[in-house]
Amino acid sequence: MRSVLRHLFLAIVVVALAAFGSGAAAATLIGPATVDRITAITPTAGQEVGIAHPVTIQFAAPVTNRARAERLVSISSAGPLDGTFAWTNDRELTWTPTGFLPARSDITVRFADARTEFRTNEGVYAEADMSAHTFTVSIGGQVVRSMPASMGKPGFETPTGTYPVLEKFRSVVFDSRTIGIPLSSPEGYLINGEYAERLTWGGVFVHSAPWSVDSQGYANVSHGCINLGPDDAAWYYETVGIGDPVNVHW
Repeated sequence: MRSVLRHLFLAIVVVALAAFGSGAAAATLIGPATVDRITAITPTAGQEVGIAHPVTIQFAAPVTNRARAERLVSISSAGPLDGTFAWTNDRELTWTPTGFLPARSDITVRFADARTEFRTNEGVYAEADMSAHTFTVSIGGQVVRSMPASMGKPGFETPTGTYPVLEKFRSVVFDSRTIGIPLSSPEGYLINGEYAERLTWGGVFVHSAPWSVDSQGYANVSHGCINLGPDDAAWYYETVGIGDPVNVHW
């Protein structure tokens, strides 16, 4: 009887050791990888935005495996959409479309089991030509208005590139100190502006500039912003949406 019990005990020990030594057993003990919890996706559900609007996903906690998080993101319309990822910080992931989102379309964003939809507008596209001193707006691929403009003067050139409109302001205060120019400098300014659209967090706007009307269409005299006449600036303010692209070039 003792011999039988001893052999039974040894058999149990061998089985237990084999289980702990196997990869399958180890995987079962660890369990499946957890999915990072998200707190917000923008654009928000049902929001209408411009065709250059990025998608931002905010997480509840710092993301340690960024590659895995990116693989869980799916953005589509009639089919998958191409884009690039960038991390603002360890809790915020931004996806920027390659080119533009399709106009007048429903865009679906998925992250793991989370899902939301937003819609794009008809495609309001602006082109700021610093050589021709013009600001031309197209809607749905058709030019609807071309306006005289003035961009950044030498030393304060407007940065080239394509920018989505980030914010809109019916009125705003422009303070040169926000771009590193003291008010005491000959280039310093503190003025009230109207009909302004922010293009960069570094202080580049499209806005009404009645003080530079005589130069608009002829010369670049601003500190980096795109100056329009009051009537043109008001029209653009009413026409443009958040996420609409502005292409700045020579």
